[in-house]
Amino acid sequence: MKIFAQYLTLILLLMLSTQAAAAPRNVVLIVTDDQSQTLGCYGDPVAKTPNLDALAADGTLFRNSFATTASCSASRSVILTGLFNHANGQYGHTHHFHKFQSYDNIISLPRVLSASGYRTARIGKYHVAPDEVYPFETVLRGNERNAYDMAVKSKDFIEADSDKPFFLYFCTSDPHRGGGFANELPYAPDRFGNPKPGEKRPGIEEVVYDPATLPVPGFLPDTPECRAELAQYYQAQARIDQGVGKLFEILKQSGHWDDTLILYIADHGIAFPGAKTTVYDGGLRSPLIVRNPYNEKRGLSSDAMISWIDLTPTILDFAGSLDNKGHVKNEILSKLGVVNVNDQTNDDLKPGVMHGRSFLETLTEEKTNGWDQIAASHTFHEIQMYYPMRVVQDRKYKLIWNIAYKLDYPFASDLWESKTWQAQLAKGEDAPYGHWTVGRYIHRPEFELFDLEADPFEANNLADDPHYATLLAEMKERLKAMQESTQDPWILKWKYQ
Repeated sequence: MKIFAQYLTLILLLMLSTQAAAAPRNVVLIVTDDQSQTLGCYGDPVAKTPNLDALAADGTLFRNSFATTASCSASRSVILTGLFNHANGQYGHTHHFHKFQSYDNIISLPRVLSASGYRTARIGKYHVAPDEVYPFETVLRGNERNAYDMAVKSKDFIEADSDKPFFLYFCTSDPHRGGGFANELPYAPDRFGNPKPGEKRPGIEEVVYDPATLPVPGFLPDTPECRAELAQYYQAQARIDQGVGKLFEILKQSGHWDDTLILYIADHGIAFPGAKTTVYDGGLRSPLIVRNPYNEKRGLSSDAMISWIDLTPTILDFAGSLDNKGHVKNEILSKLGVVNVNDQTNDDLKPGVMHGRSFLETLTEEKTNGWDQIAASHTFHEIQMYYPMRVVQDRKYKLIWNIAYKLDYPFASDLWESKTWQAQLAKGEDAPYGHWTVGRYIHRPEFELFDLEADPFEANNLADDPHYATLLAEMKERLKAMQESTQDPWILKWKYQ
């Protein structure tokens, strides 16, 4: 009887294992445009984001989550490849005259998922190139300034009668500032895509904020102009929340709420000078909320330091597309035409090998080990904005190398025109801008070293302090090691500066 019982137990375990392996593994990746951790679930005192707060309560919220570059196209190339943009070739914007695009032989997330048996679709902002590198089987159309409309337009794809799991790439243009030039209206009178008073968007109840009640981040000036633009930003953010709420409703009604991995991120931080296009905290720190339907532990707040290079490996891990080394499986690469996976391309960039790694296991852990450092790499935003910066950061210290430090810091067209910046610029270079001055923002030293625990707004540069000389040297070596291991062409600047 004992042997029979053991045999029966083994059979039951095998059955459960088979069922678990066969469980649907759908994925929805939501990417907003220029959004910081200004959500209720992150402790923001005024944000009205009940749907995202509920997602965090039913999943895992990452407090230390970072883009690798605060630039739209470059960041999205990282999100969809698991590679720093200095290695995938998407150094800056892809659209119009900017003309950056990824290398033709890059193996992207949608390509691997298609080869893994997934249906793939995208809706909203795309902003990467070429299409051959980032192919989606289905391109859905919806109002990028109305996530509710985007959700409705995604309904048929989600509910399609198919044996294949699905991947939906859902990208809003909120809360991005509208264009950089006046003739690009009608975006909106306030540049954050909000409708004129009295106008309504289908499915959306506009939430209007009182500028006087808003928290002003320490890297921004507490001025009437800044507060007014923050109110516009918060309004656009509330619109996102209502849209994703509709998307969650569709997932539940379709029966896919409990078999779909949901990831909510932004391409990078808020669209204000001092954040977007910089590698300061305001530009890199972004929301990351993940709900794995197969995890028993929910409502966790993780301390893991996660970077956007880790997103593609995590999704592919969930999809079962990685081998035990964290690389794309050989049989999947073969389907993509990669015959010899040991071939080296793009200066030792091997197909199927990513710079990031899966953080799937951290979703059930609030305290983590081995997730204590991130890196960042920015080179361009718009084509005229050459200002390469490289970063290594741990829980206490951060080093920034401003490779082109002899140049004035360049401005994205939409940030230059912002009332927040223009109001301070008109007062002269000695005018305050957050914890800095206008002049300090424009003219930057070669190295910036910050103690993030004592100085979270990165106001006090320690790079020239002799007490930190040893630390500075150590951080430089870590930065060089990151560049070498990630095929960064700008590593040559250590020799030829």
